[in-house]
Amino acid sequence: MAQAIPTNDDVLLKAYDPEITRRIVKFGYPYKGKILLALGLMLVASTAAALGPYFVGQAINLGLEAQSWQTLQQIILLYLVSAILQAVGTYWRVYIMARVGKAIIVDMRISLFEHLQRLSLSFYNRFSVGRVITRVVNDVGVLREFISWAVLAVARDLFTLVFIIGAMFIMNANLSLMTFTVLPLMILATVLFRKKARENYRKVRSAISWVNSVLAENINGVRVVQAFSRQEHNYANFRDVVNKNNMDTNIAAAVIAAGYPSVIDFLGTSAVALVVWLGGLAVMRGTGWIGAVSPGVLVAFVLYIDRFFEPIRDLSQRYDALQSAMAAGERIFGLLDTPIEVQDDPQADEIPPIQGNVDFEHVTFHYSDDPALVLKDINLSVKTGETVALVGETGAGKSTLVKLVSRFIDPTDGAVCIDGKDLRRVTQSSLRRQMGIVLQDPFLFNGTVTENIQFGNLQAAEANVIQAAKDVGAHEFISNLPQGYQTSVGEGGITLSVGQRQLISFARALLADPRILILDEATSSIDTQTELIIQRALARILEDRTAFVIAHRLSTVINADRIVVIKDGQIVEQGTHSELLAQGGYYYDLYRTGFED
Repeated sequence: MAQAIPTNDDVLLKAYDPEITRRIVKFGYPYKGKILLALGLMLVASTAAALGPYFVGQAINLGLEAQSWQTLQQIILLYLVSAILQAVGTYWRVYIMARVGKAIIVDMRISLFEHLQRLSLSFYNRFSVGRVITRVVNDVGVLREFISWAVLAVARDLFTLVFIIGAMFIMNANLSLMTFTVLPLMILATVLFRKKARENYRKVRSAISWVNSVLAENINGVRVVQAFSRQEHNYANFRDVVNKNNMDTNIAAAVIAAGYPSVIDFLGTSAVALVVWLGGLAVMRGTGWIGAVSPGVLVAFVLYIDRFFEPIRDLSQRYDALQSAMAAGERIFGLLDTPIEVQDDPQADEIPPIQGNVDFEHVTFHYSDDPALVLKDINLSVKTGETVALVGETGAGKSTLVKLVSRFIDPTDGAVCIDGKDLRRVTQSSLRRQMGIVLQDPFLFNGTVTENIQFGNLQAAEANVIQAAKDVGAHEFISNLPQGYQTSVGEGGITLSVGQRQLISFARALLADPRILILDEATSSIDTQTELIIQRALARILEDRTAFVIAHRLSTVINADRIVVIKDGQIVEQGTHSELLAQGGYYYDLYRTGFED
C-alpha cells in the first residue's frame, strides 16, 4: 500500500522558471498568429475599459457643470462605444484563447502519450500509474488554465495599470502621489504572500499526486483488498491520512490565497478614503496644496483607484496560477525529459525476415541504478525452431534473459544476436513485429474479442482470427459469449476469467505469426483444465518457431528441446529433462522440491 507521499513531488520549485516558460511558449508557437490577434483584441478592450472613468469625469465637468446637454450626449455616446468595444474585444479574445489553449494542451498530451509509449519498462517499475496519470491529466489541465486565461490577463493587467497611472498623473500629480502612499504596504504584503504561496502550491501538487496514486493502487488491487477484508482499513487510511492530507494542504493554501485579496481591498479602500478627503477639501475650497480639483476629476480619480487595485488583485490571483503552472510544468517536462534507456541507433537498419537463430555472446547485465549483476557472462546459442525452457529460482535472471531477446533492455556487456545481427544495430519495431510474447498476467484492452486477437496483426481477416482461436482451444468458449467474437471484454478483460484471457493472449500471439515466441510463465496462473487445453495447443503454436519458455510447472518444461538451468545469473546446466535428472545436479533438486507433484 502507498503509505508515503511520493518524495520526488516534494521538491521546492522556483517561483518563476524561465526555462519552463520557454518550453510552454514553444508549444504555443504554431498558434502565434491567433495569439497575436488575441493580444490585439486585449489591447483594444483594455484601452476601452480604461477610458471609462475619464469619460465620466468629462461628462461631469463639460456636461453637467457647464449645463451643456449636447456635450453630455456626445460624451455618453463615446462611453457607450467604449463599452461595446470592450465587450466585443473581450468576447473574441476569450474565444480565441480558449481554442488556442485547448489546442496546445492536446499537443502536449499527445507528446506525453507518445513519450510514455517509448519509455523503457524500468520507468514503469519506478513510477506508479496514479502519478503518471496525474501528470497527463491534472498537471496538463493546470497548464491549460494558465495558457488560456492567465497569460493575456497578466498583459492586460499590466497595460491597465500603466494606462491608469498615466491618466491619474495627467489629471493631478499631487493627488496621484498621495494615492500611491499605500504601495509600500502592498509590496510588503505581496512579498510575504509569494513566500507562503510558493510552499503551499508545492504541497498541493504533492497531495493530489498521492491521492491519485493510492486511488489507482486500490482500484487495481481491489480483488486482493476484498480477499483479505482490508476495505475498512484502506477506507480509514484514505479518509484519515491521504484525503485528509489533501484537504489540509488545500485549506492552508486557500487561507493564504484569501488573506492577500483582503489586504489589497483594505489598502484600496484606504486609498479611496484618502482621495475623497483631500480631493473633497480641494473641491470645496477651490484649491489646496494638491492644486485645483474639479468634481469630475475627483469622481474620475475614485473610479480609477478602484480600477487600479482591480488588476493588482487579479495579478495576485495570476501569481497563484503562475505558481501552480510552474509546479505542473516542472513535473510535465520532467516526465518528457525522462531518458529512454533503449533507443534505436541512428544507423539502425530494419531487420530482415527472422530465421530464428539466437546467440548470447558473453552477456552481462545490471540495471543502471543498481550495480549488482543480474546476469553474468551468459553464453547461449539457440537454433532455429528450437524450444528452450528457462528454469531457476525466482530472481535467478530468467525474465531478464528474455527481455534481452525482445530488447526491452540492452546488455551491459556482450551482445545478443539474432541471425548474426546485433540487436543494438536493428530497429526495435522491425524486431518486435516478428516476435510474440505471452505473459503470466494476460492483459486485454477494452474492446471486442476480435480486436484483442487482432492486436498484433490489424490486417488479419476474421477467418484467420477464428482459426487462431481454434488452434489454441479458445473458439468454444468465445462462441458461447453473448456476442461471440464481437463481445466486449471490458477494461483489462475484466468480464473474462484468467484462463479465458490467457487463451485469447495465446491466440493473439499465434495470429501475429512470430518467428520467435516468448512464454513468460504463461501457464502459471491458470487452472489445470485450461492448462491441458494450452498444452495440446502448444505443439501448433511452437511449430517451426524459436521459443523461450519460462515456467515453474513440469508439464510446460518437460517437452522442451532443451532446458537451460539458471542460478544467480549464470547458466549452470543444460540438457533435456531426462539428461538433467540423470545428472542429479541443481535441476534434479529443483525437480524434487518444486516440479514433482
